[in-house]
Amino acid sequence: MRILKKTLAVCLIGFGIGILMVILLPFTGWLFLLGIIIIVVGFMWLTC
Repeated sequence: MRILKKTLAVCLIGFGIGILMVILLPFTGWLFLLGIIIIVVGFMWLTC
């Protein structure tokens, strides 16, 4: 179960980074924010 949790967290971080890489244009600020939130959630999931 713990391995699955870590895998999911890494996927979330990767997904967030992917969003940030694709949407680096300034006019989509909410997507930028969404990417950051996904990365933060992923890191929080890894630490707990």
